[in-house]
Amino acid sequence: MDYDADLPEHVEAELARFLDEAGADIRAVEPGFATGVDALGEFVLRGGKRLRPTFAWWAWRGTGGDPADAAGVLRVVSSLELVQACALIHDDLIDSSDSRRGRPTVHVAFADLHTAERWLGPAPAFGLAAAVLIGDLALAWADDMFGSAALPAAKLDAARPAWRAMRTEVLAGQFLDVRTQVTGDASPAAALRVSRLKTAAYTVERPLHLGALLAGAPRSQIETLREFGRDIGVAFQLRDDLLGVFGDPSVTGKPAGDDLREGKRTLLIALGLRQAGDEQAKVITNAIGNPALSQGDVDRVRETLTEVGAVTAVEERIDELTETALKALDRAQLAEPAGAELAGLAAKATRRTY
Repeated sequence: MDYDADLPEHVEAELARFLDEAGADIRAVEPGFATGVDALGEFVLRGGKRLRPTFAWWAWRGTGGDPADAAGVLRVVSSLELVQACALIHDDLIDSSDSRRGRPTVHVAFADLHTAERWLGPAPAFGLAAAVLIGDLALAWADDMFGSAALPAAKLDAARPAWRAMRTEVLAGQFLDVRTQVTGDASPAAALRVSRLKTAAYTVERPLHLGALLAGAPRSQIETLREFGRDIGVAFQLRDDLLGVFGDPSVTGKPAGDDLREGKRTLLIALGLRQAGDEQAKVITNAIGNPALSQGDVDRVRETLTEVGAVTAVEERIDELTETALKALDRAQLAEPAGAELAGLAAKATRRTY
C-alpha cells in the first residue's frame, strides 16, 4: 500500500482501528466507562495537523526504512497522536481552557455532562477528574499501540530510547511551563527551555529520532536530523506563542489572548518586558495571568508588544531557526522525496496561522 500519498488519512484510519480494538474489552467489562473511551476517541479523531507522525514517517523513509515494515511503522508513528492527546487534555485542564479546536475541552464537557445529568457533588471537580483519567488513558494506550506494531522485536527495541525520552521530556516541559508561571521567571532563557522540552522535543526532534531508529540509520545521520528537529521545533513553538496572542479565534479554535490569561511566560513576553519602558511593561505585566482580560486589554498588549519590537524579534528568531534547521536537513542527505517533504513540513510548522 502507498502510504506516502495521503499519510494523514492513513494515520487517521490506523488510530480509528486501534481505538476500536483497545476499547472493546473494557466496554464489555464496564459499560460505565464507555463515555470516557468515547471522549478519547472523539478527541483524537476530531482532527489535527498530524505533524508528529508525519515527521517520524519521513525520517524513517529518508534514512532507508525497509518497505516491508511500512504497516508496522505506520502503527508506531500513529501512536504519537495518543501522546499528543494526553498532553493536550492535561494542558487544557492545567490552563483552565474552555475550548480546543472550536469545541469544549474535555474537562468542560464532562462538567457539563455532570450538570445535565444532575449528578452529586460539584460539576467542575468531576470534569477535572474525568480529564485527568482520560488523559492518562491516552498515554497508557500510546504505549500499547507502540508495542502492538507488527515489527521485529529488535526494531521496536531499537526505537524505545527515543520513545522513552520523548514521554519524559514532554512532562518535564509541562512542569517547567507551570513552574515559570508561579515563579514569575520572565527570562528569555527560561522561555526557551520550556519551548525546547514542551514542544520541540516531542513535536519534531523525537519523532524524527524515532523514525530514524526504526530504519536503523547511522548515528551521525540521526544527530543531524535531531539538530534539524530541535530548531524547527522551537520555531514551531515561537509561532504558537505569536498565535496565542495575535491569532484569530475563528482559525485557531481558541479565544484570543488565552496565553496571556493563563500567564504563559513565552519568549514573546520575555522580550517584550526586556525591551519595554516602565509604562509599557505595566501593560504587559498587568495582563499576564489575568483571567478577566477583556478584548480591549488584549488589543493594548498586542499594540505594546508590537511597539517595543518583541513581535519583530520573535519573527526574526523564527527565520533564523528555520534557516539553520534547513541547513541541517541538507546535511542529513536523506533519500528523496523525504528531504523535500520535511522541508515542506518545516514551512508548514513555522508559517501556519492555526
